[in-house]
Amino acid sequence: MTGPPVGVGPWSVEHPGEPIPDDDHLDPELLATGDTRNVVDAYRYWKREAIVADIDTRRHPLHVAIENFAHDANIGTVVRTANAFAVAAVHIVGRRRWNRRGAMVTDRYQHLMHHDTVGDLLDWARGEGLSVVAVDNTPGSRPLETVELPRECVLLFGQEGPGVSDDAQRQADMTVSIAQFGSTRSINAGVAAGIAMHAWIRQHADLDQAW
Repeated sequence: MTGPPVGVGPWSVEHPGEPIPDDDHLDPELLATGDTRNVVDAYRYWKREAIVADIDTRRHPLHVAIENFAHDANIGTVVRTANAFAVAAVHIVGRRRWNRRGAMVTDRYQHLMHHDTVGDLLDWARGEGLSVVAVDNTPGSRPLETVELPRECVLLFGQEGPGVSDDAQRQADMTVSIAQFGSTRSINAGVAAGIAMHAWIRQHADLDQAW
């Protein structure tokens, strides 16, 4: 069973009798053939560069970093969620290569940065005046549910399994944990990233600007 079609058809089909708009934001090819991309309706027919530029005017002073020393499969999910929350940039620490399937092409609209080591990431963050908040369920961590997150910060996540590296936790400005009540030792890294990003959104974002 298939669901309803996603996106819109050619402009001439969607708006019969109306002239094709003359707008630099719009992509002539998409106007001619239709737009089935994974974008909100407000961006239908827009050029990719125009979408990125528009999001850039509304991005939050929140950065997200994930360690990728073992080719973590959660990065795509993190990138997709970061795009949904208009995060300033996603930082990949370690290996450059990652599985983009989970990103659902949202990486085309999200700024990405690479750092070879945790030290490189921390040096960059401090040079930008950003606090670094590690997210991991470790002794001494502060509950994400009650802590006040810095407005300008980097949320740092570890790999699936080992979590945030010891080096990263030692150098982070704080470590926060997500409350759990079941038997599992830890939450999937991609899910944890979404929870933490949304906690920041609840504290600092202007919800009137949400779609």
